[in-house]
Amino acid sequence: MRIFTKLSSFVVQALLWLAAFISVFPFYWMLSGATNTANDITGGKVTPGTALFDNISKFFTLVDAPRIFFNSFFVALVGTAITLIITSMAGYGFEMFRSKARDRIFGVLLLMLSVPFAAMMIPLFVMFSKAGLMNSYAAIMLPTLASIFMIFYFRQNTKAFPHELRDAARMDGLKEWQIFAFIYMPVMRSTYAAAMIIVFMTNWNAYLWPLIVLQTNEMKTITLVVASLASAYTPDYGLIMIANVLATLPTILVFFLLQRRFVEGMLGSVK
Repeated sequence: MRIFTKLSSFVVQALLWLAAFISVFPFYWMLSGATNTANDITGGKVTPGTALFDNISKFFTLVDAPRIFFNSFFVALVGTAITLIITSMAGYGFEMFRSKARDRIFGVLLLMLSVPFAAMMIPLFVMFSKAGLMNSYAAIMLPTLASIFMIFYFRQNTKAFPHELRDAARMDGLKEWQIFAFIYMPVMRSTYAAAMIIVFMTNWNAYLWPLIVLQTNEMKTITLVVASLASAYTPDYGLIMIANVLATLPTILVFFLLQRRFVEGMLGSVK
C-alpha cells in the first residue's frame, strides 16, 4: 500500500513538472529568442545569445514605439475603466432590482453569448463606417464596453454582497448611486481586481477588430505591429521576439500586481 502511494505521488509530481515545463518553455523560448539573431532562431538555438541590444535598436528604429504603446495603453486602460463601470452597474442592477422581466432580459443577454463575433463584424463595420468612427479609439472600444460575460460575472459575484449593508445604508438616507459608489464598490474590490485583469488583457491583446477598423499606422496597437512584423516576406525573428516581449510585459505586470485580488475575486471573496 505504501509503495502504491509513493508511486502515485511520483506520477502526480511528474505530470505536474511536465505541465509546468510545457507552460513555461514557450515563454522562455521567447525571452531567449529576443537575444538571438534570426539565423540562430531558425537554426533551433534555445540558449540566450548576444543580439539583444541589436534587436531592441532595430525595433525602436522600425517602429514608432511611443505612439504604438500610447495607442495600446489608451485603448486598454480607458476601455477597461469604462467597461468595469458599465458592467458592474448592470450586474448590480440585475441582482438588486427585482422585476418580472429581469430574468427574461438576462436570459436574452446570455443567449447572445452564443453569437460569434465574426457574425457581427460586417454589421458593426457598416454601422461604424456610416457613423464616421472608423480609424478611431472609439471604434475599437465601443463594441466591447458592455461585455455580456462581465455583466454575468458581476451579477454572480453580487449574490455574495451582504444585503444588510444596503438596507442599513438606505435607512441612513443614502441614495442608490451612493450605496453603489461608497459601499458596493469598496466591498467588491476583489471582484473588480479580477475583472480588471480579464478586461485589460482582452483589450490589450485585441487583434481582429482593431485590424478591421484601424486604417493608418499612427493608430495601430502593439498586437497589430507584432502581426505586421511577422507577416514580412523575410521576417526577422529576433525582432519579432523582442516585440513579443515588450507586448507581454504590461499584462504580466498587471497580473502580478493584482494576483492576490484576482484569486479572491474568482473565488467570490467579499470582505
